[in-house]
Amino acid sequence: MLYTAFILGLLGSFHCIGMCGPIAFMLPVSRDNEVKKFLQILLYHFGRLLAYSLIGLTFGLIGKSLNLFGLQQHLSIGIGILMILVILLPSGRFQKFNLSQPLYRFIGRIKSSLGAALKKKSPDTFFTIGFLNGFLPCGLVYMAVFGAIAAGSIYTGSLYMLLFGLGTIPLMTTAVYFSSLLGGTMKRKIQKFIPVFVVLIGALFILRGLGLGIPYISPASIGHEITSSASCH
Repeated sequence: MLYTAFILGLLGSFHCIGMCGPIAFMLPVSRDNEVKKFLQILLYHFGRLLAYSLIGLTFGLIGKSLNLFGLQQHLSIGIGILMILVILLPSGRFQKFNLSQPLYRFIGRIKSSLGAALKKKSPDTFFTIGFLNGFLPCGLVYMAVFGAIAAGSIYTGSLYMLLFGLGTIPLMTTAVYFSSLLGGTMKRKIQKFIPVFVVLIGALFILRGLGLGIPYISPASIGHEITSSASCH
């Protein structure tokens, strides 16, 4: 299931450009030294990847806790259903459950810190901007977090979010170098495909939880698979 994280990041970055694109456009990168510019962008991405990994670590711990109670397969089914509902139901249904509402003060501080960091050009600035950028609310990040919880372990949850972040790098890099290439028909077509892919991921999580005995997609028993893997060590 880890491959779904990278593809979600790759396709979802067309959506995330709306959120993170302005930050990428405003990065105070060097305009006369391409090597320095590349290293600055690399630091920015490294900051984002670290933030996503920490988020995955946190929610992977939640998934591990639920797994200790033998709930991993039920959790996988529940998260799959939730992913599909978020896409299929009108967005207004979820406004009263806005995940960002309790975090407005925290998000406000992140934005203030981002604003201050964008005015600087020291080497650590780009890492700081990327790190703070990773904690800004985004619907696609929420979808990836669901996957991190369903992973059922701290390591896999962190890896899931890391792969999601790696998937966003190609387009986010393009946003810095060639912002004019991000418009057009192709972008709109891919944005329309994103909900379809999220539904497919949700369906895969449901199949995984059902334990139908399909190799790599729906193993007979997730718990048995984990136990067997652990006994090999």
